Amino acid sequence: MKKNLLACLLLLTLSCSFLTTSAQMNPAPAVRYEYKQITAVESVVPGGLGRSRILTTDDNGQTREKELKNFYSLVGINFDNITNNDRVIVERLNDFSNEGWELFSVITGSNQQSSQGNSSGGIFITRYIFRRPK
Repeated sequence: MKKNLLACLLLLTLSCSFLTTSAQMNPAPAVRYEYKQITAVESVVPGGLGRSRILTTDDNGQTREKELKNFYSLVGINFDNITNNDRVIVERLNDFSNEGWELFSVITGSNQQSSQGNSSGGIFITRYIFRRPK
């Protein structure tokens, strides 16, 4: 009984060793990706004077712009505009997803514009990076 158990353990050890060695000798090929980026620039300028856009560069190098609403209107922050921007951005994200692109990374940033110590607004920028296997 002990001999059979030892023989099974030895056989199992050799099998695992063989599988590990052959996996190291034949690693899986590296996946290569192509990338696309969407940039959303949302203005935070009082009075609705800023410019907000969502930008995409197509395969021919042409920039495709879609207007977004500014965060502020003449009476202050405008939540309807923010809701509109969310809808437009999600539509673009869904378009890319439907074309087989995977959302790989999201990078955000903001910049405040100021002059002589007074804030005159700023921008929020969000970059959505997509990838898919070549």
